[in-house]
Parts: sequence; structure tokens; C-alpha cells
Amino acid sequence: MNRPPLRSRAIAATALALSTALFATACSGGNGEEASADELTMMVPLFGTAPDPSGEMQQAVEKLVGKKLKITWVPNAEYPDKTNVTLASDKIPQVMVIQGEKTASFVKAAEAGAFWDLTDKLDAYPNLKPSEPQTAKNSMVNGKVYGIYRVRPLLRSAVMIRKDWLTKLNLKAPETVDELRTVAKAFTEQDPDGNGKKDTYGLIIPKWPGNYSSASPYDVIETWFGAPNGWGERDGKLVPGFDTPEFLAANKWLKTWVDEGLINPDFATLDTGDWANPFVQGKGGIIIDVNVRAIQMLDLFKEKNPKDFDKVEMVGNLKRSDGKKFSYPFTGYAGVIAISKQQIRTEEQLTEVLKLLDKLASKEGQVLLTNGIEGRNFKAEGKFAVPINESDPKIQQIKNDVDKAFIQLGTKASVGMGAYTPKPNDEPSRLHYELRERLVAEDLKTAVHNPALGIVAPTSIEKGQTIETIVSDARVKFLSGAINEDQLKAEIKRWYDSGGTQIVAETNDLYAKLGG
Repeated sequence: MNRPPLRSRAIAATALALSTALFATACSGGNGEEASADELTMMVPLFGTAPDPSGEMQQAVEKLVGKKLKITWVPNAEYPDKTNVTLASDKIPQVMVIQGEKTASFVKAAEAGAFWDLTDKLDAYPNLKPSEPQTAKNSMVNGKVYGIYRVRPLLRSAVMIRKDWLTKLNLKAPETVDELRTVAKAFTEQDPDGNGKKDTYGLIIPKWPGNYSSASPYDVIETWFGAPNGWGERDGKLVPGFDTPEFLAANKWLKTWVDEGLINPDFATLDTGDWANPFVQGKGGIIIDVNVRAIQMLDLFKEKNPKDFDKVEMVGNLKRSDGKKFSYPFTGYAGVIAISKQQIRTEEQLTEVLKLLDKLASKEGQVLLTNGIEGRNFKAEGKFAVPINESDPKIQQIKNDVDKAFIQLGTKASVGMGAYTPKPNDEPSRLHYELRERLVAEDLKTAVHNPALGIVAPTSIEKGQTIETIVSDARVKFLSGAINEDQLKAEIKRWYDSGGTQIVAETNDLYAKLGG
């Protein structure tokens, strides 16, 4: 399944207004729909058709946890709005998936008492206890744990390159930013597709749906240059990464790519859903994205020509010109599973819910949520899952229910993390899988983590949604030539003048209070 694009952190003003209603209802118990004693109500994102409540997958999950599940499946595109409306109501379900980043509405709700503070409660549950300290820290809200984080790989950044173009032009895979530029220039000027025309370019970048520090190709490149990942320490204080010389150096360097035609000319408008097209169609030859995209690209080439599809080279994070390496990590989680204090009102009820979630997070639970029903739709071969009975429509329904819905229920339900990895269909895919594991292990040694991920400054809740696009918009305008360097710096100053100064001060105060 393709990785859904990252969403903007911006929350509509109307949704924020709705969320403030929680202050009156969060701790009151509300008059929302009560679940019966033998069922648990949940709200979960959906990427396809909602599973049948009496279907095989739901029956299997209910058998595992020993309780009926009353699940409200919400289409992913509608989930942010549905979340805000639900948080503003008195009908919060007992268990609720909170997607992505710490939105203003969730933080307000949590701090108002809408969700259980689990800070000192998870150590008693072996499958819920945080296994990765950095990810646990990243998922907190000012030192508090308001949900069980849904594990994802902590490092996924990589560079995908047209392998056949490298071979044709007698180029080696790059290890430094300078070598990457050499490859991009050759892809643009030396006719890598052999059609006798100068109609190719190096790097492919889409219109990024997230703002600054949202794992965009720009953010990755800036980190390679030594800029902080979101926030970083300078002279003993935390500063936004965009207010550093390295940020400017990276973007001035990247602007030369734009000026020389080494990047797709529609980088400001190319839809993320079409990101793969120029690569597969032979228009561009480099993509900076998550490492799983390499196998997705192989599959696309295989669809075109099953006999000649080994056309994807992958390298990890690149060294700076001076040989120093700074790798771009992700947050390590994809939202949290929060427990409502409106509906789960006593410690005894909370214990019962945590025991249920602990079962889902067990090895057996994660395999069920990630792979399906062993012996029905897959069999295990070592660490791999191999599909079986694929021609049976009932088996296809199990697979769809897993991939499009139930995997979202798990705290560790991510392929290769507590469950089986789908067995590669061919030798190039198998080699890419092994390469991915090696590159991740190596790049984690030089990962530049964001020290402020667990901090939510009050002013960022009040004003962040109106100012957070300032720098990301200015960055694209600078690269496209719409503004110059002085104007880019002026936009950074505007961020400070519009509330950023308070955000920096509050972030540093909270950072010091929490012990750094």
C-alpha cells in the first residue's frame, strides 16, 4: 500500500473553536452513547471499504481480545475534521486513534482532561511499554503521555535513483551531496534514456502537503547540510532549524539546481499522487523519500516489463561536502491511541482497556492486525508472510480488511515491526529489502533527532496554525525565484514577529523544565 502523503498541521479556525467546547465537557462524563459491558467503542481511520462487523477479521480480533468491538470507521480524508468535531462533542468513543502530529485540538482536549494521562501506567503492560526511548520522548506532550504511540520505523529516509541511467552513463551511486549533484547534472545533460533529446532532469520533487519539518525532500537535504531537524541547539538555546546558516546554505545550493534545470520544473505544483510517474516514465531520475518507495518503484517497473524491471538503485542519507554525515530520522510513530475519560471513568475500567490493548500489541495480535489470519490468507516462512488461497474472494476480503482497516488498530502493527514482512516476489525486491535494513542501521548512527518534538508551546497552539506556513511557503518562493535571499530572511523575521518569538521562548522554558 502506498504511503499516504503527510498532511499539513494547519487546523481550521472553526475546528479550533469547536475544540474549546471540551473545556466544559471533558471532565463532566458527558451524556454520550454508553457501551455495553461486553463491548468497546472505537474510532479508527479507514483507507478503503469498512469491514463487515460480522466478518472473519473482526471475529478473529474479538476472539483474541475477548470483547465485542463497536468500531466507527472514518475515511482517512475525512478523519482530521471528524476528529475535531468528535473532540468538541460529549460523544468521544472509549478508544480513539489520534493521527499524525499533535494538533491543537488534541492537545487542548488532552490537557483539559478528555483523555487519560498514561505517563506512569504503561510499564505494567509488557506489550504497551515503550521499547524505543527516543520515540517515547517524541510522542509526549510536555512530559505527559496521553496515548499509546503507534510504532513506525524511526529512520526511513533514502534516495532512489534510476539504476539503468547510472549504468548507461558509467556513474556510481552517490555518497555525498556533491556526487548527487554530479549525477543529477548528468541525468539532465547526457541523454540517459538514449532518445537523442535533452528532455530529462535529475531530481523529482512534488508540491509538499506538509509545512516546514514534515519530512519533505527539502527538510532531508537541509539536515544533510547540518541544519537542525525542526529544532536544534545553538549557543545553549533551542532555535528553529530555518534560523541557521545551514538552512540557508542548503536552499541556496538547491536553488542552483532549479536554475540549471536539474529539478522538475513543476516542483511547486506536482501532486504527490503523481510523484512516481516521472521516474517510471523516464523523465526524472532521483527521488528523496521513504525507503519503502524503492520496492514500490520496482513493482511499477515490473508491471511495465516483467523481464526487465531491475531499474532502481537506493542509497541512504548522504554526507556533506566535508565528509560529515547528518541523517534525517522520522518521529518513530504515527499518532497515538488515546483512551477517553468521558467513557472510561474509573481506574478499574482503564485497567481493563489497557489489558485489551496489550493483547492487541502482543506478537499474536500484531500478526493478526498486520498480516491477517495465519493458515487462511497467509503462511509464515521464517520472518516472511507468504500469501495463500489468493483466488478465493473470501480470502481477498480478509486481506483488504487488514490492509485498509485493521492495521490501523495496532500500536505495533507496521510491516516488519512485530509482524511478518511480505515475502519479496523476486530477487531484486529481496535484495532491496536486505539493503534497506543495512542502510537504516548505518544511518541511525548519525540521526539528527528533533529535541523539541515532545514540546508543545502554548503560543504554538494559539497562533501556530496561522504562522506555520510562512517559512515553508517562502522556501518554495525562494527556490522558484519569486523572492530573493533577503526577502526569504524577511519572511523568517515575519514568523518571529507574528508569534515565533514567544514560541521560541516558551519552547526553551519547557525544554529546561523537562530536563532537556
